[in-house]
Amino acid sequence: MAESESKKVIKLVPEFLLKKRKTYQAIKATQAKLALLEKRKVARGKPLKFKRLEDFLKDSHRKHRDETRIQRSTHRPPAPLPPAKNKLAFAVRIREIKGVSPKVMKVIRMLRLRQIFSGSFVKIDKTSVAMMKIVEPYVAWGFPNLKSVRELILKRGQTRVGKRKVPLTDNAFIEQHMGKHGIICLEDLIHEIHAVGNSFKAANKFLLPFKLSVARHAARDKAGLLKDLGNPGFRGTDINTIIRQLN
Repeated sequence: MAESESKKVIKLVPEFLLKKRKTYQAIKATQAKLALLEKRKVARGKPLKFKRLEDFLKDSHRKHRDETRIQRSTHRPPAPLPPAKNKLAFAVRIREIKGVSPKVMKVIRMLRLRQIFSGSFVKIDKTSVAMMKIVEPYVAWGFPNLKSVRELILKRGQTRVGKRKVPLTDNAFIEQHMGKHGIICLEDLIHEIHAVGNSFKAANKFLLPFKLSVARHAARDKAGLLKDLGNPGFRGTDINTIIRQLN
């Protein structure tokens, strides 16, 4: 048995086949390296997005519509200011802003409404009312009551320390950062915002934009959700209903 095994001949692989395998392995290694480099490149930057012609046309139409609307508004008399008792407004973005006019995008950024269903407080004056007219098709705004202001700040109030978001749950923390403005606790902050006091600008800047949310079933039923929220634009005291729905 041992002699028969020793007589077995080991088959040698032809040289041309070895060269072919080596070349194939080199090609596969190069492809794997290129794929890894491409993956790292995409990971470092934004993912590649491909837009269809229909999307370009839609964006162009929306941009032209915004510019025409803003141009026409310049020839109309300015909107009258609300009664003096209404000093505070709350603005919430309830529409997508893909392809909007640069002027609209600039106001959206000034209002800090970069994300859909984000909201922020705004002091009512001639400039802010004009800004609301520019973003009217995308933002709902109105006059929040004290209950809405309190619920928003208590539930979703945050500030930024460095690169970290910090929830407003500690009065000592608030006093440390806002004590120089006479705001030493959460109730002081709520009162300053609602009453639009002398330190409103600092208090509002201290607060991050409110990231509101919707129920999962509502987010899937987009048409139904937008119907429930109603149309964008000026909503008066009805803004409190939207706050209840999204808070």
